[in-house]
Amino acid sequence: MKAKSIGETICRLRKEKGMTQAGLAKKMNVSEQAVSKWERDTAYPDITTLSALAEILETSVDSLLKCEIKRTPKPGGPRLAAELAPLAVALAMGVCLIVTSTLNAIDWQSGLTLAGIGLVGTALYLFRRRFPN
Repeated sequence: MKAKSIGETICRLRKEKGMTQAGLAKKMNVSEQAVSKWERDTAYPDITTLSALAEILETSVDSLLKCEIKRTPKPGGPRLAAELAPLAVALAMGVCLIVTSTLNAIDWQSGLTLAGIGLVGTALYLFRRRFPN
């Protein structure tokens, strides 16, 4: 869906009310050229007139100014979890290796396997940080 500009919104609402640019200009006590510039997005209504403009167009100032805003994802959520998963695996393998070796509950081959998994997790994390896309 294409974002609407302020000018497009003013034009649409004015036409819905069956008003001409001259009619809106007269009610707003501005020139026709001013209304034309608003609708072409080459100028904007003064902030002190927005309330009157919204009232004439039978809308709110919020609705008048509303347009789509491209939002960027907030840090966190699934994206952050996916980014941190390899690091979490690496840390878990490191902790597991330290605990099991301290308790003498692991043989050297299993220890190497855990260390390898941890190194792969760390490498994946660092790779994704270096080349994000």
